[in-house]
Amino acid sequence: GPQEKYQLITRNLQEVLGEDKLMAILKERELKIYWGTATTGKPHVAYFVPMSKIADFLKAGCEVTILFADLHAYLDNMKAPWELLELRTRYYEHVIKAMLESIGVPLEKLTFVRGTDYQLSKEYTLDVYRLSSVVTQHDAKKAGAEVVKQVEHPLLSGLLYPGLQALDEEYLKVDAQFGGVDQRKIFTFAEKYLPSLGYAKRVHLMNPMVPGLTGSKMSSSEEDSKIDLLDRKEDVKKKLKKAFCEPGNVENNGVLSFIKHVLFPLKSEFVVLREEKWGGNKTYTAYEALEKDFAEQVVHPGDLKNSVEVALNKLLDPIREKFNCPELKKLSSAAYPTPSKAKPAEKGTKNSEPEDVIPSRLDIRVGKVISVEKHPDADSLYVERIDVGEAEPRTVVSGLVHFVPKEQLQDRLVVLLCNLKPQKMRGVESQGMVLCASSVGEPRQVEPLDPPAGCCAGERVYVEGYEGGEPDEELKPKKKVFEKLQADFRVSEDCVAQWKQRNFLTKLGTVSCKSLKGGSIS
Repeated sequence: GPQEKYQLITRNLQEVLGEDKLMAILKERELKIYWGTATTGKPHVAYFVPMSKIADFLKAGCEVTILFADLHAYLDNMKAPWELLELRTRYYEHVIKAMLESIGVPLEKLTFVRGTDYQLSKEYTLDVYRLSSVVTQHDAKKAGAEVVKQVEHPLLSGLLYPGLQALDEEYLKVDAQFGGVDQRKIFTFAEKYLPSLGYAKRVHLMNPMVPGLTGSKMSSSEEDSKIDLLDRKEDVKKKLKKAFCEPGNVENNGVLSFIKHVLFPLKSEFVVLREEKWGGNKTYTAYEALEKDFAEQVVHPGDLKNSVEVALNKLLDPIREKFNCPELKKLSSAAYPTPSKAKPAEKGTKNSEPEDVIPSRLDIRVGKVISVEKHPDADSLYVERIDVGEAEPRTVVSGLVHFVPKEQLQDRLVVLLCNLKPQKMRGVESQGMVLCASSVGEPRQVEPLDPPAGCCAGERVYVEGYEGGEPDEELKPKKKVFEKLQADFRVSEDCVAQWKQRNFLTKLGTVSCKSLKGGSIS
């Protein structure tokens, strides 16, 4: 009945605004509710907390909508730039659905919506303007204070943010909105202002701010501590080891909180795994009993972490599995490219930090072969003149005679590594290296890499996600930067050149070879 539904809907919440209205709706029909997430940082394990409430709402018969708030992500100090927005929204859709499937939520009961599906419509836009003519700047600023990133020179977009979130309640046709208690000021703002546009005031359900499993507050920006949904088992172990969980302390204990808000609601029980000599496994059917035992040090932090690790990996396995396919791997690295941090070491500092070995340090360009001759003193070598967009073509020596006929090189576009230290090969100085794919098996086959059709000589070739960084002036042979990177060069199953499964690109597309799938590149 309504009472049981009310229990399920509100369990573990910190606060409900509009309890009477909630109860009244439940007596008549199912509740319509939504949860919104701005598509910014990579979702991590803390997202299981709202997911587990969404499972509660569905158990209680609610009609649940999940909003991927892509426009909000942009309005909040451009936490997601326009060009990454679409990719990140797709990443969120996949990962949130994978999380819900992992905790056993039937997806057909849910509606998924993107903000930009309706927030750019004429009606909605007019309502934004109507709202802006009744909301004071003071109220808009106050409403966003906990949610919008606070900066020295706040942008106008941050003032629009709360208004859009208020209008979402009307446009998603819901009775209630669910969020963390950090949203409280936005929720009360919505309650104050929606009626002034003639719209109903909604019910608001708030989760407590749950301390992060591995730290203080789990926010997507303190990178190293958070457990990513795709972290490998050994990383989960490592990060949990560092989690704050002192014996007997139940305050701000992220490990206990995770059990309370995620693991208990899902299974209605929790098993603490222990060796026989410490009393063996113990099953708890009420969270309070576990918290009491931990406070009295009957349960040790090591065993608690261990048990959470096992349970968490069970939740993560199907997600890792789903993201193990090439499309989602690609989406993941495109939506969250690794920022390049290549800073040259200060001159004259001994023992400076080891420099990052990242692909942007290589100066790789598209080259056009202007001429090809046999090396005067070596049967297996060609001497090529290659235009790489500089004043003069470069002289390059390549050991391709046995693999590529001369006429196949003449006038062809190649991929040239340009910042190796020039090196004499049998008396001729070579000022670059043509990158080629080589077959895995015998007999050895070699194919020069092909830039996309239509490229010009001199165009930069880079690895996906490392478009930034300046290449080194000249790679120091002793540092073996190229050799270290080259160890991870591979040709993919669809003949695309890759470093650690990220594509080599020019601005016109991917770098590939004719046929040597799975080959090495050198």
